Amino acid sequence: MTHVHTAAPQAKGQAALPPPAYLRALAPLGPDEIKAVVDVVKADPELGPGALFGNIDLREPSPQAWRDYLAGKPLLREARINISHKDRPGVWQAYVATGKPAITFRRNFPTAHSAFQVEQLLDVERVVKADPAFIEACRKRGITDMTGVCVDSWSGGNFGHPEEEGHMISYVHCWLRLYANENFYAHPIDGLNVSIDVKTGEILRIDDHGGPPIPMIDVPYDPEFMPAPRAPMKPLDVVQPEGTSFTMDGHAIAWDKWTLGIGFSPRDGIILHDIRYDGRPVVRRAALAELVVPYGSPERGHYRKNIFDIGEYGFGKFNHSLKLGCDCLGAIHYLDSHYCGLDGSTITIEKGICIHEEDTGILWKHWDFRVDRTELRRGRRLVISCVNTVGNYEYAQYWYLDQAGEIECEVKATGIVDTMACDPGEPGKFASEVSPGLSAPIHQHIFCARLDMDLDGGGNSVVEVNSKAEPMGPTNKYGNGFYAEETVLKTELGAARRANADTQRTWRVINPNKLNKLGRPVGYRLHTPDCVTPFLNEDGPSGQRSNFVRNHIWVTPFNEDERYPAGEYVCNSDGSHGLAEVVKQDRPVENTDIVVWHCFGLHHVVRPEDFPVQPCMSSGFSLMPSGFFNLNPSNDLPREVNKASVLADGGAPTCHC
Repeated sequence: MTHVHTAAPQAKGQAALPPPAYLRALAPLGPDEIKAVVDVVKADPELGPGALFGNIDLREPSPQAWRDYLAGKPLLREARINISHKDRPGVWQAYVATGKPAITFRRNFPTAHSAFQVEQLLDVERVVKADPAFIEACRKRGITDMTGVCVDSWSGGNFGHPEEEGHMISYVHCWLRLYANENFYAHPIDGLNVSIDVKTGEILRIDDHGGPPIPMIDVPYDPEFMPAPRAPMKPLDVVQPEGTSFTMDGHAIAWDKWTLGIGFSPRDGIILHDIRYDGRPVVRRAALAELVVPYGSPERGHYRKNIFDIGEYGFGKFNHSLKLGCDCLGAIHYLDSHYCGLDGSTITIEKGICIHEEDTGILWKHWDFRVDRTELRRGRRLVISCVNTVGNYEYAQYWYLDQAGEIECEVKATGIVDTMACDPGEPGKFASEVSPGLSAPIHQHIFCARLDMDLDGGGNSVVEVNSKAEPMGPTNKYGNGFYAEETVLKTELGAARRANADTQRTWRVINPNKLNKLGRPVGYRLHTPDCVTPFLNEDGPSGQRSNFVRNHIWVTPFNEDERYPAGEYVCNSDGSHGLAEVVKQDRPVENTDIVVWHCFGLHHVVRPEDFPVQPCMSSGFSLMPSGFFNLNPSNDLPREVNKASVLADGGAPTCHC
């Protein structure tokens, strides 16, 4: 007879206790703080006149300053801001105290360029479309009405053109919109490009590389131009009748055994601060620090397509204002995003960050067949997400925390693939045809996550783990032996590592000063399923600028001035401040405050099914406990049965949990 174990009556669900008050110090800058900082800069005789405001965000405390603050010492709250000027080169970086607003530090980078601002991108389109030489180039392509010409401002990189030296370059690519709300990416004006100074609006050069004619076949996605949609499916609702299990205090959150602060910057977008499980520190700061999209076509002007969506544009500035019941389902909590415009005005993106919970299916289960007894726990996770549009692509960014101590980052890429013209049936070796006469180049999306580790309070190291087969012999008589070998990565150059499927290579972050019950250092494993092989030549201009993609992990000691893998100022950079150059210092990275950089992403050979709008493609990584706990940390979850689940045929439900 089958034994049915009936779950005990469920107690009413409880939300987490409020998050620690100290997390308030890591909240992103609010509108009042942004305005106060801008006002101070505008009043400064050196920085104020003609100031163009770039990224502004919280100057986060160093590891030691944060430890001192938690020990009771005061913490100065400061903003970090970039300022450039239309009539002079370079960028000023300044720190501004927000309590009693005052500039506390400034330095000048005379050859650097600030990131593109939204207003500048719109100006580029306006200036280019009004230029007589560009209008004439369009006329030669048969375009007499400039209304439908769409000029996308792509970052220009650094390709050694003398006339571009010292300028903040955009190298534009163009498309043609045939009518209102039409999918203009179906109609590239291929081979017509303009080099323009984004800051001054000066057109430096118009390149007409020639190329195939403009494809004129419509490939719509807007329902206004589509046949009637398929019949809708029946509703699938996410219902939380007792509300959420997380508790918010401003930008601080507590959920299950997790506490953390949710930060924001116009460059990084979402930042997670001081992530702790059951009070134990795990990660001091986690964020996506860069995304580079190298395109594989060297034809016409496409060789310049190597765009840094975070460093040159900024994820945060392109956050969507999310819509309830569309981007996320369930009981949703939203946070607004704030940043400053080119003129210093405060811009607010309402509902820019979404926080909710998701069911994740079985977390663990075991059936003891001898006594026919089953124990099962369903899992759920906390989701912190946003969606960014940079040009033609959308990136949906998700950070997950689960009940077994795992932290996961997932990025979904959707939107519209970059397009080129081709002769029908002949896309060439560097692209795939997606519509007759329309192709999309092979390309990659390579992300770099920056993880400031803080396992059990700092003093962390990284261990590389390689699995090896034991040679046949006295210790492996039958040939079945294999084992995992651990190596501590001691210096920066030694810690610049690539994935290796032959040895199932993985990496663990450990705290050698804290031991678990087995006498081993506590640790977290970096799970890296989406390592990408880059195909850029390291000696080419794009390969030099994006040198951080050469390895899948890098480890550096914490340094406040080393915030981004391609350098602080990426526009028209030469790669000299990228991670491949930074690690040549070969500093020690053992038992200290370390930063782990992980490169992952997507390799995209485009399919016809990726057009006109690409279904989501996903990539990511996770940090999973590996000796951090003495046993499965979700072992203490209560038995639960979902009372809302019913049989599809309408029969009486029976619990078999």
